[in-house]
Amino acid sequence: MGLIKEALQHLVEEALQRAARSGDLVCAEFPPVEIEVPKNKAHGDFATAVALSMARSEKKAPRLIAEKIIAHALAILSAPSTTTPLRVERIELAGPGFINFFLHPAWLQDQVRVIRQADTAFGTSDIGGGERVQVEFVSANPTGPLNIVNARAAAVGDTLARLLAATGFAVEREFYVNDAGNQVLKLGRSLEARLRQAAGEDCPFPADGYPGAYLQDVARALWAAGVAGELLALPEEERIEALAQVATERIVAEQRALLERYGVHFDQWYHERRLRAEKAPEAVLALLQERGTTYQAEGAIWFASTRFGDDKDRVLVKSDGSYTYLLPDIAYHYSKLQRGFTKLLDLLGPDHHGYIARLQAAVTALGYPPDTLEVLIVQMVRLLRGGEQVRMSKRAGEFVTMAELLDEVGTDAARFFFLQRACESHLDFDLDLAKVQGNENPVFYVQYAHARIASILRQAKELGYNLSDDVPTASLQHPAELALLRRMADLPDEVASAALAREPHRLTYYAQDLAALFHAFYTECRVLGEEAELSQARLALTDAARIVLRNTLTLLGVTAPERM
Repeated sequence: MGLIKEALQHLVEEALQRAARSGDLVCAEFPPVEIEVPKNKAHGDFATAVALSMARSEKKAPRLIAEKIIAHALAILSAPSTTTPLRVERIELAGPGFINFFLHPAWLQDQVRVIRQADTAFGTSDIGGGERVQVEFVSANPTGPLNIVNARAAAVGDTLARLLAATGFAVEREFYVNDAGNQVLKLGRSLEARLRQAAGEDCPFPADGYPGAYLQDVARALWAAGVAGELLALPEEERIEALAQVATERIVAEQRALLERYGVHFDQWYHERRLRAEKAPEAVLALLQERGTTYQAEGAIWFASTRFGDDKDRVLVKSDGSYTYLLPDIAYHYSKLQRGFTKLLDLLGPDHHGYIARLQAAVTALGYPPDTLEVLIVQMVRLLRGGEQVRMSKRAGEFVTMAELLDEVGTDAARFFFLQRACESHLDFDLDLAKVQGNENPVFYVQYAHARIASILRQAKELGYNLSDDVPTASLQHPAELALLRRMADLPDEVASAALAREPHRLTYYAQDLAALFHAFYTECRVLGEEAELSQARLALTDAARIVLRNTLTLLGVTAPERM
């Protein structure tokens, strides 16, 4: 679909080039053209301040520069050969040098037809050009149930993947299962204690074990299945390894089922066991050594990560020959690149800030561009009930699980609430508000707008209205109609901006804006019962609003109900 901002950006860029060729401007290189939406609607539908940023290089007043840009832009628009996805009614010079663009009402009215014909494709674009992007998110340790930070990461990661796919990227979602190393052996010892306790033995629980009640459930299930005794009879090392694998498989299966319930599907569940079985850490270590990016000191093998922007060098292999966490993680990211992805997006928890620079250094040391790996930090969530914080303590086994949250507020409210703020910001999640069946609940407010539209369309059908594919819309001239149309036309740009900025929360604001504008339109403009042509046009507008709201909610992973 056409991107309005992109079309205006190209228009201004071409005007700048023409101005330079004609001698009106002298710059050989121009600054980036930023197209913004003015806060004051009197200043147009879009605006650019590019003339102000050129004053020093051009040695001219910004207004004079803007006049030249406007003159050339108007000449381009009036040329018979010009093809553009939008129609500009006028361009105005304002203030110290702002250039304001006003779209033609006829272009806005035609968006009803454009949206209805595009249907589910409205909002999409091809700016990604098919670039292969891998989004890795959640990747929770397989040592216990998913928690609410995992739930937030799942909502952010999945929505970001949807946005990237909608903008033309070839996206794959991946969950990395850390099912190797000391934490998994610790899980095996914890399960052994629970098995013995379930059998009535006086078995102390490991001081560093995982005390959550979920392992008691696993232990009871293993006794019920008749396999617990067989597992406990194995030699110690084999026993702990087998119990660890049983526990991780069961926990990962539960994680997968819960995420599917949440509307999150992963294309790949990549296991660390596989990575180690394929000797990937050894291979990537050899590659780093071959590239001259490691050295030995104090009996250990170090990665010279400071050469690639890290604040200090990092140990890869300890003096006892065991690996640090970093080496398998580098091997894992190298495996992604070997699979053909050209952009890696990792969503990590709030305790991983210090990990970003060393991973990016490793990717660069392996010969890839520095921006190949991009890391987003998903911050903590504070649950509130009755204005008071709901306390959590994972070590004590008292944390609020993702399953409990979904049982209480549902998938739609959970996803929408988690997406209301940038992921790097701390989030207060009001459990009481998430359950309110009223307009103060933002997800209810947006979904109600869609349900109201569905009700109008059902009523119209019962009254005998029949909407064709190409309803005349020139009668849509009321300010509430044009305001709704104007915001509806923004969806492709909103999706592209949210995808490229890695800010899926923008779409929740857009959804609320659109719902408010529809409610205002419905209040001020009677849809059914007007003169036939006007009712048909307003019905078509209503149907287009349904499509835009539904597409927006779908990108957020939230349902678009037809009845509430």
